[in-house]
Amino acid sequence: MTPTDFIRKWKAAELKERSAAQEHFLDLCQLLGERTPAEADPTGEWYCFEKGASKLTGGEGWADVWKRGCFGWEYKGKRKDLKAAYVQLQQYAVALENPPLLIVCDLTQFRIHTNWTNTVQHVYEIALDDLHDANKRQWLKQAFADPDALKPGQTRQALTEAAAERFAGLAQELRHQGHAPHTVAHFINRLIFCMFAEDIGLLPNQLFTRLLEHALTQPTEFAEMARDLFRAMKGGGRVGFERVEWFNGGLFDNEEVLPLTRSALEMALKAARLDWSDIDPSIFGTLFERGLDPSKRSQLGAHYTDRDKIMLLVEPVIVQPLRAEWDALKLRIAEQMEKVRTAKNPTSATKAREGAQDLHNHFLERLRQVRILDPACGSGNFLYLALRALKDVEHQVNLDAETLGLERQFPSVGPECVKGIEINPYAAELARVTVWIGEIQWMRRNGFDVARQPILRPLETIECRDALLNADGTEAAWPKAEFIVGNPPFLGGSKLLRELGEDYTRTLRRIYQGRVPGGADLVCYWF
Repeated sequence: MTPTDFIRKWKAAELKERSAAQEHFLDLCQLLGERTPAEADPTGEWYCFEKGASKLTGGEGWADVWKRGCFGWEYKGKRKDLKAAYVQLQQYAVALENPPLLIVCDLTQFRIHTNWTNTVQHVYEIALDDLHDANKRQWLKQAFADPDALKPGQTRQALTEAAAERFAGLAQELRHQGHAPHTVAHFINRLIFCMFAEDIGLLPNQLFTRLLEHALTQPTEFAEMARDLFRAMKGGGRVGFERVEWFNGGLFDNEEVLPLTRSALEMALKAARLDWSDIDPSIFGTLFERGLDPSKRSQLGAHYTDRDKIMLLVEPVIVQPLRAEWDALKLRIAEQMEKVRTAKNPTSATKAREGAQDLHNHFLERLRQVRILDPACGSGNFLYLALRALKDVEHQVNLDAETLGLERQFPSVGPECVKGIEINPYAAELARVTVWIGEIQWMRRNGFDVARQPILRPLETIECRDALLNADGTEAAWPKAEFIVGNPPFLGGSKLLRELGEDYTRTLRRIYQGRVPGGADLVCYWF
């Protein structure tokens, strides 16, 4: 089949999605010189139509076409909503073994969404007439045979480091103007979140970038315009003709603004033009903390605890025990659903189904009640990855339940599941921003809308205080939690007096006498 043949046929076709999808895909295979699913994999084990259609509810598959290690592919009828098709693929990406490409098609246009975890996401768009173009046909060919060729070049780490560097310069300029460091940190965090919010569509029509562009022509007007925006984000409202949702969460609890000079506005605008939707929360808190805190400015290029190292703790401490619990419970649910299928009357079937649903509901509630503590949380890297892992467990539980014949439920595990203690006010506030952004990114990446009213839930569970001693010299209490993860501070016993002061060290050793040897490293007090 030639490109002209394919284009002519599918321009004229007015078939419904269900009757057209497989024929369209088979024609595409012929056009590209690729083997069809049945030719390549007669068993359907790694390449097939209707992946997931064997699930016990008997419903439609999780993807119209699936090829392991390459793509999940969803069709819609002509002129239908491809965004909805993409959302469906996102929600089932875990069940599809997280393919690197999520492809949607309405018979006349293709959208190839990249889905690698640690790269900036990219969308390749191909209209039907574009198939005359050999380069664009090559994109589709690569989706079948060499998906890595479509992998975006920029990593999320590189994007995050660039953003951190931009804001470090802005923070430094504001401090040189005489503003208090904590005031600068709070203001910068607001700017960061505005840039993130507009890039994911929570602030409409690039509102914040447009604000900065106008302020660059009239710098004296920036403060007034930013106050209007923060006032709207405090409780919901309007900025000009644009409707702004309720954000608050404590980050936008007032309208305080720092004026920006022309050079500061130029730095802010350069930062705003980055793609903030793909910022990596697992490192950005640390990087921004170094940019915001004068005492840590020299550490901007220093090593941070990366995602993989953190997951070496999160996986065995939190994820594996919860998955083991679910695996055992899943067997009981499967037994109940077998009773549904073999029941001799509707009453018995209903009772067995309700029993299975109760087991599922109780485990989801168990996940909602999980509490994870990092008692030296810094800028929130461990908390973000622990929350993400817990949400992944919940998502997998819902997909497993659907496979067994139960209804998949909306994810409800949220930031209230993580608790932190951090003595540095810069880091404590950044931890909240890190968790907020991580929660929103997870919801969007998995095809779910974010919570509203407000968008940012208060994170009072991340406390700014000493984790070992209270102000009155008594032992500090930690909040109750089921799991504890983190990287508490190491400081040799011989250095405590010099670094922490004589009074603090004497009190610390007295309070923990009999439990921690006097010359022990500071980290021993945390354990």
